[in-house]
Amino acid sequence: MPTYAYEAIAAGGTSRRGTMEAADERRVVAELRRAGLYATAVKPAARQERAAVRWRPGRPVAGREVAVFTRQLATLLRAGMPLVRGLEVLARQERNPRMRALLGELAEAIRAGSSLSEAMARRPRVFGSLLVSLVKAGEAGGALELVLDRAARLQEKALQLRGRLRAAAVYPLAVLLVAGVIVAGLLGFVVPKFEQIFADLLKGAPLPPLTQAVLGLGSLVRDHLAALAAATVGGLALLTGGARSRRGAAWLDAGLIRMPVTGEWWLKAVLTRAGRTLGTLLAGGVPLLSALEIAEGVCGNRRIAAAVAAVREEVVLGSALAAALDRRGVFPPLFVSMVEVGEQTGALPEMLAKLADIYEEELDAAVAGLSSLLEPALIVFLAVVVGTLVVALFLPIVRIVQLMT
Repeated sequence: MPTYAYEAIAAGGTSRRGTMEAADERRVVAELRRAGLYATAVKPAARQERAAVRWRPGRPVAGREVAVFTRQLATLLRAGMPLVRGLEVLARQERNPRMRALLGELAEAIRAGSSLSEAMARRPRVFGSLLVSLVKAGEAGGALELVLDRAARLQEKALQLRGRLRAAAVYPLAVLLVAGVIVAGLLGFVVPKFEQIFADLLKGAPLPPLTQAVLGLGSLVRDHLAALAAATVGGLALLTGGARSRRGAAWLDAGLIRMPVTGEWWLKAVLTRAGRTLGTLLAGGVPLLSALEIAEGVCGNRRIAAAVAAVREEVVLGSALAAALDRRGVFPPLFVSMVEVGEQTGALPEMLAKLADIYEEELDAAVAGLSSLLEPALIVFLAVVVGTLVVALFLPIVRIVQLMT
């Protein structure tokens, strides 16, 4: 659809400029009249100008940048700054060229008569349905700055939770990866050199079983290093591809929340995200059915998402939310009980927020405890691996000394 640049006059006599996508110029004039504006000039917009606004070189817009933008815009609106002016101020101070162009696009769309939620909805990959729905509810209720503040808190909490879980997983994986590379190097290049030395000095005497096993493993790594590396990379690629497929992702998500010990942590992390999202949406004025649909898409686990979808279908048929959650058999009793209390007291958003805080505190304690246990466990593991190699190479030396004496 072509884009037209226009100049118009508002009822108060102020002039407006902007761009609009429409089938033809008459459609632009009609849309402007519907918005209370009188067109004075309408012409096709230059394609180069449009491209300059929409696409800029630079890194993609990150979730943290969207959270910062939401927080800053809420602060400016609370201070009494007009929406378009606030977007322009934020665009001038933005360092990411793509985010700067995106904020300019939002301001331009609002000048053209669109609402902020409509302008954000044109960039679903950046803002997402959650933020768009909250902004739309805030616009309808006349409390945009309040809803933006809630959305910013929700985004910040989600980023903090994701960061803690990622940090807890990255440390042991990094240690195991480095240890694996070091052990593979020792087995492939250092250990095989001792085989000929031992054969010459022992003069046909058999090697200890542990040494034979280590030397055999070293020869295997040395002779088939390329094949082992290719098999490792291929296996990781196969697992990654399977996890990204619909059936594989569903199997993985179901397995994560059923694992012993850590499965409970995964479930609490998912429920923290879903509960906080649902509570924020309801507090922002979003209807329950729409809030459940959005929570289904952002919970991050297909097993729980399917359960939320089934709950939504029951709520459509007139079931109470707590009863529908209980019938799924996935949600913990505490979750169901607090939702039931929230429904009975009319404080469901507050109960969901409190529930998310409880689960988040439990996750913090679990992650801290796991981190304190992982460090000594990894040290012991590395000590066992290195110690086994040392002992395997030391035993033949003892036998050589015995033969020499």
